[in-house]
Amino acid sequence: MTSDPASDTHRAVMRWMLALFYAAAGVAHLWAPEELLAITPSWVPFATQVIFVTGLCEIAGAVALVTRPLRWWAGAALAVYALCVWPANFKHAIEGVDLPYISNSWLYHGPRLALQPVIIWWALYGAEIIDWPFRRDRHSRK
Repeated sequence: MTSDPASDTHRAVMRWMLALFYAAAGVAHLWAPEELLAITPSWVPFATQVIFVTGLCEIAGAVALVTRPLRWWAGAALAVYALCVWPANFKHAIEGVDLPYISNSWLYHGPRLALQPVIIWWALYGAEIIDWPFRRDRHSRK
């Protein structure tokens, strides 16, 4: 398999952008857990501790995503993580929970909910787990 320099650069930029996003989210989880508690579904056990642990996981995932030996695992974990936190995004939108610095409008919530699958794809693509839809030759990898 040959590497495409343009694709490698594209993935690297996407990887670093996602890592910065997750690092910032992780810091937010650690800095203001009480704010995020408001959007945590009631069925989540030990919600305060979960918010703390997810903050640590976001920061660790961000670092691992830009680290070659851990990249694949970080991409897979961050994709699963993005799926797991989707219920909090729905609660935030449906219940209209006010959070500082985040609009409580469907102009925010609609795109945010719709783009969660893109964030999942982004983690998988940036970590080189998947190539879709950018691979040019379907038969170049076995």
